Amino acid sequence: MTSRKETSGPADPRFFKRAGPFDAAALAEAAGAELAPPRAGAMPAGGYTGIAPLQGAGPADVSFLDNRRYAPLLEQTGAGLVIVAPAFAGKVPAHSAALVTSAPYLAWSRVARLFHPAVPAVAGVHALACIDPTARIDASAEIGPFVVVGPRAEIGAGCIVGSHAVIGEGVQLGRDCRIGSHVTLSHAVLGERVSILPGARIGQDGFGFAVGPQGFETVPQLGRVVIEHDVEIGANSTIDRGSVNDTLIGAGSRLDNLVQIGHNAQLGRCCIVVSQAGISGSTVLEDYVTIAAQAGLIGHIRIGAKARIGAQCGVMSDIEGGADVIGSPAMPFREFFRNVAVLRKLAKKASGSPQGGADKV
Repeated sequence: MTSRKETSGPADPRFFKRAGPFDAAALAEAAGAELAPPRAGAMPAGGYTGIAPLQGAGPADVSFLDNRRYAPLLEQTGAGLVIVAPAFAGKVPAHSAALVTSAPYLAWSRVARLFHPAVPAVAGVHALACIDPTARIDASAEIGPFVVVGPRAEIGAGCIVGSHAVIGEGVQLGRDCRIGSHVTLSHAVLGERVSILPGARIGQDGFGFAVGPQGFETVPQLGRVVIEHDVEIGANSTIDRGSVNDTLIGAGSRLDNLVQIGHNAQLGRCCIVVSQAGISGSTVLEDYVTIAAQAGLIGHIRIGAKARIGAQCGVMSDIEGGADVIGSPAMPFREFFRNVAVLRKLAKKASGSPQGGADKV
């Protein structure tokens, strides 16, 4: 049995393939950063071999600092190369080279992807997959065991479809999509480089019913889900297809795990929806909107571009572009915290009153 010590640290080779080594110039180019060589010692002759946190890095490792609260770790690090903002360039140890950039975390992301690029598709259809004869699968795609691909479905070049996924009738996947295990896709059209994590359910019936004399009557859901390029959708998220119009997820958007998107919802470009948030039907998010965890949006409202919705927020009306709101019902941040302050003052006053207090019920 492997010890905890042996398995600690990033990028366990059992799970993550590693490229490299890379010299400092190649890392600087990938990161879009300026290289400052070490003031003492020398760069490793064989290049840098991997990434590591500041406190665990060695001479052949690349690390980074993006939060000043961890500045003490920078001065003590053994990393051979550190990605830092200009303000911290002077604090990099003499034995370490530095990649200096105004966006350290972005640079770190690029370097990490250089060492650990996305795993390419292994072309072929597993013998245990069930493929309808009318489906079209590019020869370069990888189809895992127990995958079901329905009639007239299309799977583009370089796609990877994980085990037990179901690609429904007529579904289209653009090139280089990544479909996790146990994902179900129906009534959906995906662009290129879409990533869907395990267990997501996309294209199922929206929550639509009419009230008749004998009870509820289901309204047919006749729209689609359209997912544009470079979207990522988290595990166990659900996206309902439209009732008449399509449900749209705009290019570059990121949906966390356990997100619910209702029928006919329209998300613009590069929207962020964090875990357990729910967006009701026919709601429109313009570009670059952020929805924090456990927020709830009622239907048929519009959220303006670059608005930010706080955690556990209850949004019941339109939000103008660029606004920051929190609370339920949603209100501007400053107003919310003013209200909180007033309530606290009233509570303290009431508890100190001779007429009664918090201990008198």
